[in-house]
Amino acid sequence: MTDLANLSLIETAAAIAAGEVTSEAATIATVARLKERGSLLNCVIRMEEHDALESARAADKARTKGKIKGPLHGVPLAHKDLLFREGKVVSCGAKITRDFVPDHTASVLTRLENAGAVYVAALHLAEFARSPTGHNEHFGPCRNPWNPEHVTGGSSSGSGASVAARLVPAALGSDTGGSIRLPAAMCGVVGLMPTQGLVSRAGVMPISWSMDTVGPLARTAADCARMLSVIAGQDPADPTTRAEPVPDYESALAKGLEGAKIAVPRNWFYDDVSDAVAKALDESLRVLREAGAEIVETTVPDMALIDDVQHVLREVEAATVHSRWLKTRPEDYSEQVRTRTEPGFFYTGTRYCEALLLRGPILEDFLKQAFAGADMVHLPAVSMPVPTIVESTGGGIDNIQKYIRLIGRCTRHINYLGLPAISVPCGFADAGLPVAFQLVGRPFAEARLLAAAHAYQSLTDWHEKAPPAD
Repeated sequence: MTDLANLSLIETAAAIAAGEVTSEAATIATVARLKERGSLLNCVIRMEEHDALESARAADKARTKGKIKGPLHGVPLAHKDLLFREGKVVSCGAKITRDFVPDHTASVLTRLENAGAVYVAALHLAEFARSPTGHNEHFGPCRNPWNPEHVTGGSSSGSGASVAARLVPAALGSDTGGSIRLPAAMCGVVGLMPTQGLVSRAGVMPISWSMDTVGPLARTAADCARMLSVIAGQDPADPTTRAEPVPDYESALAKGLEGAKIAVPRNWFYDDVSDAVAKALDESLRVLREAGAEIVETTVPDMALIDDVQHVLREVEAATVHSRWLKTRPEDYSEQVRTRTEPGFFYTGTRYCEALLLRGPILEDFLKQAFAGADMVHLPAVSMPVPTIVESTGGGIDNIQKYIRLIGRCTRHINYLGLPAISVPCGFADAGLPVAFQLVGRPFAEARLLAAAHAYQSLTDWHEKAPPAD
């Protein structure tokens, strides 16, 4: 058999189900990789080796009796340390919650467990998930496996780095302004942000309850489809989840792109794209056209307005979440996180309500103008080359804020609109760092996005390329 590290999520599940490898062996190998390579990349906050091995042995025992728990039976996974587990420390990447032990488990983790997955480790993230670079003063920077001097993107930094480095076949992250798509793009993996309401957020440390989402990062669109099939669907613990049946996302991959229409709005999102990124994006459009899609050019509405109102919504809600700690323990926040969150205290109630009330009309305008009848919109995921850790976190708070604005330029608006989006690797640029495009769909059109990404990956091999092993 091929090296376990090179198997995709679906391949790992198939190998375990067929008895070609035991869950215990797969888990031992995953633990070893996370301890060794994960330590070098600083993408692991906490190992759960003992519990993981017990779960893996139980999965093997069940399989020998013909009892397969679900589509992830025995597969070792690790996730962003923002998802609560009853009786286990969940740091949220912060000094304040370094020893926090919740009394309940996130619904998404329960669903993964019910599908047979083995929880192996808690992964690095930005402090309280509040940095698009992945910067974290309390736990140190997570390092990009393609070039350790560069950022991973954030805030799901450990999820992006560990999947790219072949430490785990898939991981969960959360996304409020790009926190799944940015590390996926910067580390060269696929990252899916679902429509808000498709996946439960119960038991997930919030930033902005109006824009928070939870979704998978994996090497392939097919792997993301399997993960989404497991975690999606109505949850009584989260009343915002959608009360409709979950589609068969894996079967929908066969739909491909034949007859699909992809819109490319050339204003705003493409205004400041670097030459190397632009070249990779243009080539991705050529491949998507080859796969059967019709490419049409459109424009987007006033993105400056969306930028403004999404900021109001996110920061007011974040300030509300952190109100008590910001008043009693302000010194325990990094300057970057504190200065990003405190402005939420100073917006008026009318401004916040305005940001909420405008969501519907702005979404309608975006769908009408940017989509213009198309099935999805093609955008850069990150318009600039992946920066180094030093250049994006040094030079004072003004320089840091500049990079925060630049890195999230193509992602944060989509959260305000509440639309699903998928980041797909499409090449490499400066310093050998990955480039990705982003496909944005209509509400609850995840099956369409996954099929498009799968069609692209069927014609390319960017997702098969692995970063250096040392």
